[in-house]
Amino acid sequence: MTKRKKRKLKRKVFLSLTIIFLIGIGFGICLGKDKVIDLFTSKEVNLNNSNVNEEEKPKEDEVYKVSMLATGDGLIHNAVYYAYEEGYRGSGIYNFDGALTYIKDIVSKYDIAYYNQETPFAGGTPSGYPRFSTPSEFGDAMIKAGFNMISLATNHTLDKGESGVLNFYNYFKDKDDIVYNGIADSLESRNNYIIGEKNNITYSMLSYTTSTNGLPVPSGKDYLINVYDEEQVKKDVEALRDKVDVLIVAMHWGVEYASSPNDSQKEIANYLADLGVDIVIGTHPHVLQPITWIDDTLVIYSLGNFISNQYGTDDYNKLVGFMATWDITKTITPEGDIDISIDNLGGELIFTKYTGNPITTANHSEHQVIPFSIMTDETYLKDYKRIYEKYSGILKNMGTELNIVPLPN
Repeated sequence: MTKRKKRKLKRKVFLSLTIIFLIGIGFGICLGKDKVIDLFTSKEVNLNNSNVNEEEKPKEDEVYKVSMLATGDGLIHNAVYYAYEEGYRGSGIYNFDGALTYIKDIVSKYDIAYYNQETPFAGGTPSGYPRFSTPSEFGDAMIKAGFNMISLATNHTLDKGESGVLNFYNYFKDKDDIVYNGIADSLESRNNYIIGEKNNITYSMLSYTTSTNGLPVPSGKDYLINVYDEEQVKKDVEALRDKVDVLIVAMHWGVEYASSPNDSQKEIANYLADLGVDIVIGTHPHVLQPITWIDDTLVIYSLGNFISNQYGTDDYNKLVGFMATWDITKTITPEGDIDISIDNLGGELIFTKYTGNPITTANHSEHQVIPFSIMTDETYLKDYKRIYEKYSGILKNMGTELNIVPLPN
């Protein structure tokens, strides 16, 4: 658990009322050592605390709480959207609800649910690797399942150029209940940070990528995608830090298929922690990396793939992901101090199951996200118990305590 004292509430109204009350006492009529008549109310005021009025009872802390879930990359290869195309190939009608059958009830329990939209809803004819354009119906299914915080800055965001980014942005811009970040259609909209609120806890997310796969950002239009830059990140954090209780940064970083963070990831994580970011959520490696703390900052280096058509040549590493979970508690003391704590850190391992040979990319279908908590035999994954232990170990490799949902008995 971590705890950070953030600021002191202004008590101007309370102080003003107190001053008025004391003036009233000063202008009252003395009845003896312990009593006066308040001339404003004509009521006796007892100066002896032996009889405490209701409003004078010691105040208690105000406590508010939200729960949060975060998972990794929505990486929609063509085999995935073929699997959820209705009717005939090329119909252009998609429904991805079936991919989420086994996780939607888990996700819907959480107040805030995050994922990374790896591949853009760029419009036009859908396409897969290497230049993606994903049917926006995938976003419909994820939002319907309960995801309401979505990171949009990735190495594939520019795959279809400026028009693709604008189409991607237009999908989200009218979705009032979604906190998203990472792309924009103007400098004004880029700097119009979205702030969410739940149970008296305010929160926001910033999203950055360290790579665009070599694709240049159009000249003079840096607002199209948030490419990581220390100076700009500092400006963004400073613009938001005092406006929200919880500040999250989504980082698309690291080396693909590496199970440990590299020096660049660690350097960025430390920089964000120094800026006062509360939570850093990492994506892009497509495999799991450890979860740790840097002082009071929760750092999740990589959550792996949420869903993809990648294959499992290295012990299913590209098919195993994680849905991390935690609680955020806001405590306001009678003195006006605000403390934010993050605790109950845990989550659930997930597996992208599909029909077809799991060590090749050919002829796959029926992609579904399967939580390890429902694996009672080898229907979904051979040797699933060993795989569970292996990837639980990777997540905990930096010594962090995690309450990972166990396998069923």
